[in-house]
Amino acid sequence: MANVVVIGAQWGDEGKGKITDLLSRSADVVVRYQGGVNAGHTIVVDDKVLKLHLIPSGILYPDTICLIGSGTVVDPRIMLEELDMLGDYGIDISGLKLASTAHVTMPYHRLLDLAMEKRRGDRRIGTTGRGIGPTYADKSDRNGIRVIDLLDPERLRERLMGPLAEKNLILERIYGIEPLDPEAVLTEYLAYGERLAPHVVDCTRTIHQAARARQNILFEGAQGTLLDLDHGTYPYVTSSNPVSGGACIGAGVGPTLIDRVIGVAKAYTTRVGEGPFPTELQGSINDHLCDRGGEYGTTTGRRRRCGWFDGVIGRYAVEVNGLDCLAITKLDVLDELDEIQVGVAYELDGERIDHFPSSAETFARCRPIFQTMPGWQCSTAECRALEDLPAAAMAYLRFLAELMEVPIAIVSLGAQRDQTIVVEDPIHGPKRALLNV
Repeated sequence: MANVVVIGAQWGDEGKGKITDLLSRSADVVVRYQGGVNAGHTIVVDDKVLKLHLIPSGILYPDTICLIGSGTVVDPRIMLEELDMLGDYGIDISGLKLASTAHVTMPYHRLLDLAMEKRRGDRRIGTTGRGIGPTYADKSDRNGIRVIDLLDPERLRERLMGPLAEKNLILERIYGIEPLDPEAVLTEYLAYGERLAPHVVDCTRTIHQAARARQNILFEGAQGTLLDLDHGTYPYVTSSNPVSGGACIGAGVGPTLIDRVIGVAKAYTTRVGEGPFPTELQGSINDHLCDRGGEYGTTTGRRRRCGWFDGVIGRYAVEVNGLDCLAITKLDVLDELDEIQVGVAYELDGERIDHFPSSAETFARCRPIFQTMPGWQCSTAECRALEDLPAAAMAYLRFLAELMEVPIAIVSLGAQRDQTIVVEDPIHGPKRALLNV
């Protein structure tokens, strides 16, 4: 038995959906523990492209319980659209469970998110405009609406009317936006609650029942380490804690329940939105990585910024998450390059540093120090074992493992499920004894 956390080791968009889908084969329960519809993952199954924002990818396995935990924020309209889409594909959704204590994104959260980001102007953060920050702000202000409130008309009216009156004043007087109709909002969200009611559970109790039954539990994070509210490139971060420790808070478990932490990183680096990005590329190589890697956001469709692999933030991710092993994705995107660079350190004000600065302003002044690696200039898409990989590709992976000081357990070479090399069982293998490629 093993309980595993899967996290993003960069700025999100690392391919966690595919890795979670792979690991879900061994999981009895998959728990999404933070974030909201600002996240997204794409899964390709039998040439069907499924884009999910809230529902864990484990939903594709009929015997797996998929739980959206208390640490998430839920837009019920988007969630119901995803459920309908899965139903149209003939996928069984009876295993989906939703924490009664998860907070709900309301229409005023979305309006405020867009209005505040527009007002920031040149200081914009690059939010998705989906209302996530304002939802978490209301949660912290103890002024939020939870899933359980949608199930009781009187309770929802009591909880909603005060905050909505306040938000209407802000929308109208500060941002010049038409106020929302309280009765219309109440009716809409009670209808959402009625549809979601069969899926609503006590999150913590459900997880601990599974743990007592010695079931495998997989905790799935959204976004990535460098977008963590406390440990990322603040203020260019998300509003929750994608790091592995966030699984304990967002799911309601103690750290002793976690057996292993797996980090997911691309063979290069991408970032969406604003904020410093030392290894960012411009020009033809950036375009090549973006086009060949399909680097467009699942949630927003925005073109991602692309750059070389950054070993400094990689080592930082290993430390703050306590990573046991890595999954490297999109290695095939590098197939055609004659040489590849890896950021091994930074130059800051004329000095070499090998650590991640805590200040975004300082981070923005960092210049990457690269080590050049030879490319392999042949396709890896059909490789299914390490020995199938070109020697230069193996050397590249070995260099990343040594740089990050953590073994690589999985290598992904495309979007299809079978385009994957599992070096050794990432869940049940001996801890920190996986093949160090």
